[in-house]
Amino acid sequence: MTNENKRVAKAAGVIGIFTLLSRIFGFIRDMVVAWFFGAGMLTDAFFVAFRIPNLLRRLLAEGSLSMAFVPVFTEYLTQKGKTEAFTMARSVLRVLSVVLVLISVIGIIAAPEIVRIMAPGFDGEKYQLTVALTRIMFPYIFFVCLVALCMGILNVLGHFAAPALAPVFLNLAIIGAALFISPFLKHPVTGLAIGVLIGGILQLGLQVPFLIKKGLFFWKKAPFFHPGVKRIIILMGPAVLGAAVQQINLFIGTLLASLLPDGSISYLYYADRLVEFPLGILAISLSVAVLPTFSRQASGKNLSEWKKTFTYAMNLTFFITLPALVGLMILSQPIIKLLLQHGEFNPRATVLTAQALVYYSTGLWAFSAVRILLSAFYSLQDTTTPFKVATISVITNILLSIALMGPLLHCGLALATALASMVNVVLLTYCLRKKIGAIGGKKIVESVAKSMICSIAMGIGLFCLTCLLPISDNTSFLKMVWIVTLDIAAGISIYGLIAYIVGCRELKHIFTLLKKG
Repeated sequence: MTNENKRVAKAAGVIGIFTLLSRIFGFIRDMVVAWFFGAGMLTDAFFVAFRIPNLLRRLLAEGSLSMAFVPVFTEYLTQKGKTEAFTMARSVLRVLSVVLVLISVIGIIAAPEIVRIMAPGFDGEKYQLTVALTRIMFPYIFFVCLVALCMGILNVLGHFAAPALAPVFLNLAIIGAALFISPFLKHPVTGLAIGVLIGGILQLGLQVPFLIKKGLFFWKKAPFFHPGVKRIIILMGPAVLGAAVQQINLFIGTLLASLLPDGSISYLYYADRLVEFPLGILAISLSVAVLPTFSRQASGKNLSEWKKTFTYAMNLTFFITLPALVGLMILSQPIIKLLLQHGEFNPRATVLTAQALVYYSTGLWAFSAVRILLSAFYSLQDTTTPFKVATISVITNILLSIALMGPLLHCGLALATALASMVNVVLLTYCLRKKIGAIGGKKIVESVAKSMICSIAMGIGLFCLTCLLPISDNTSFLKMVWIVTLDIAAGISIYGLIAYIVGCRELKHIFTLLKKG
């Protein structure tokens, strides 16, 4: 393993640990929401309202802004020095703040029309409630986009902990709001929206001390429109769609799910949250960690090392996501029973959410691979190709969703999202190979084949174990915890053992890092 790959893996490990913490608190958040509000009109309204600023966050912040900003900031840092790079960053901050204020004001005013577009099936009280929640949460986009910019700066400077920890504060704010604000409101679900807004403020506040420690002082002078800003805007244009295609596909699913029976949006939301667990811990963590390395190598015209980093990242992605895919499919109902089936969340909601989870899980490998592929393209400052491919993926998702939602209801929407992401991966891979030549395809195929063998073996063992230790609606909570923990531990052990037998390099890399870390 090269030094750059070690650096990527260590950074991904730091991000992964804090992302794991965030996901744990995220599940606690979802458990609290499911306990108090179940899966129905109230949660449908909240999840739609929350998805609107969340979609903009992915489009403007974590998607296009981060992917466009990091390569340009890295280039300024390596070629023109820290002073000029920080001046450019302050300029971006000023421009972005003005744009975000305008977006927030427009969003609050246009909330009724936005909800009509997002959820055309909503009417009456459900529609009015969604509009009210949207107006409360829309300013969240201001704070979270600034958070994403701060994250990009810190990541390039080699600091990954604070950015990865930020989502924990959002989850804590929502949990606290549900427990201590909601009970005192006429419409308790409004408390969740207030919690989202508080969470955005806390996330931004967390980043500021670390930026100051790195020497970036916001109050210093900087031109309002630095030359670097223009380059970032040019890159951002096509990147808006390319980087956020999964979120756009989820948005389409939400829109169409509003036409299905009550609860459909909630089933898809909870299933997506469970898929996001392994996706966030590995794929998102690795893509965030690898982008600065990709950008340094691309800036230095070191294409051979760039390709090695790409192969390493893809292999590690598949090594983790393939067994996670199998595990989620087999343990879908036990996991949902344990985490969500309490209070207002009934057994029927568990079954319907588990069905959506199975269909979503089929695309976990694609959701993960897309992240690495996008980081690869953006490090080369190519945002046009992902834009074109994303357009095809979105059209594919729309057509598949319309075709599948009839026979499969909400599960058809989940399957359409997964299939569209697979199309995205195939086309991006083809375009990348056409752009730079060989990308280590043989090594990737060899690694994937080994990972698939290990995953299938793990799946067989896991299925047998679930038959021996079933979970019913009458199983106590502590017993469910024990059984699910045993299932997961057994799955990891089986996978690790088979991976050792077939000689997976990724397992050796992980153990090497654990010994040194």
